[in-house]
Amino acid sequence: MHARIRHVVLDRDGVLNAEPRDGGYVTDWSQWQWLPGALESLAMLSSSGLCISVATNQSCVGRGLLARDRLDAVHARMLEEAARAGGIINHLFVCPHAPASGCGCRKPAPGLLRDAVEATGIAPCETIVLGDDLRDLQAASAAGMPAALVRTGKGASTEASIIENEVPVFDDIHEFTIALLSDSIAPVRPRNP
Repeated sequence: MHARIRHVVLDRDGVLNAEPRDGGYVTDWSQWQWLPGALESLAMLSSSGLCISVATNQSCVGRGLLARDRLDAVHARMLEEAARAGGIINHLFVCPHAPASGCGCRKPAPGLLRDAVEATGIAPCETIVLGDDLRDLQAASAAGMPAALVRTGKGASTEASIIENEVPVFDDIHEFTIALLSDSIAPVRPRNP
């Protein structure tokens, strides 16, 4: 494991779970589908002593498509299944706002990531953000955190747009986890993604 990294902040959709094929939202647990290797990766990160946070935009709440208590029920099940597989998600941060709200927590704004640093007490330089979307990388950059990208979810198309950035790219969360724990990556901060 890279000596500096003690905290991993994961995006949800496209990193941990498959995004709905219709481009919509996960509005019920029956729509949840763990991506291959996600549960195993959470267990590996946990057993290595890393703090795990999930930071996710869920504008379906702000758009009136999903009540907050139903989203909380989906997240409760996510946390339960992860824990049963040996992966403890220490913190969960959600932006429920619609894009037009102008909040400071919706990625690419850094609010959720700053909340993660405050909650854990682990410095930005000892934290890495793993996402599949350009806004994950932008939020990490704005929060002063290194970042990495997965090709799952929106990641493959995002990768094409960040060619000139020094952001490590992995096929999925499992490949990222193996690299991080074997100290074969040195995360770097993206340059103006």
